[in-house]
Amino acid sequence: MNKQELLVSIKGELIVSCQARIGWPMYGPEIMAAFAVAAKWGGAKGIRATGKENIAAIKSKVDLPLIGINKQFSDEYEVYITPTYASAKEILDEGIEIIALDATNRKRPGNETIEEIVKKIRENYPKVLIMGEISTIEEAERILPLEFDIISTTLSGYTKESKKRSSVDIQLIKDLKAITDTPIIAEGKINTESDAISALEAGAHAVVVGTSITRPEIITKRFVDYITNFN
Repeated sequence: MNKQELLVSIKGELIVSCQARIGWPMYGPEIMAAFAVAAKWGGAKGIRATGKENIAAIKSKVDLPLIGINKQFSDEYEVYITPTYASAKEILDEGIEIIALDATNRKRPGNETIEEIVKKIRENYPKVLIMGEISTIEEAERILPLEFDIISTTLSGYTKESKKRSSVDIQLIKDLKAITDTPIIAEGKINTESDAISALEAGAHAVVVGTSITRPEIITKRFVDYITNFN
């Protein structure tokens, strides 16, 4: 499908983030692929995943549109979501439909800029949708001239520039809707079905949910905490 058809296919829908870090119980490409299959069975219309191996495993099992990221953590740089063009290329070559980039103005390896990365992706992978991930409305305003295909609230609550949050940033979604017609994907701290609906009501094009679906240790702890408080 083309870019517009893809955007239509996920409008008002759920995208499930299937991710796990080294050391987490669910870590591993086979487990991520199994989560993606389960998400499809449950009615999800897209998958979000990180890393070449995980993305390849998921795409071998599931034909849903995939938002690809390439997390690369460093003590020297705050940007870790697809921080460089090389990190983007690694997963773009796996055939992802949407690539997500940290679109903040923070320092990146090699002093690359978000402008340079977007330009190279557009030149070399013109069929791929590019999603800019921000944490504040000011960051969104700064990237509007780059004409991202999608803007995501993923980083709200996870940067020094944004307020720590316990739930999805509804105000940021509303503020984004007021300044741009670019489709907005709500992600981050969507803990309940009501949170997802609130995000859509605020103007989100689609919602991404990860922890509340694919982190069984966190889900278990929520139940344990409720029972402990009851007792």
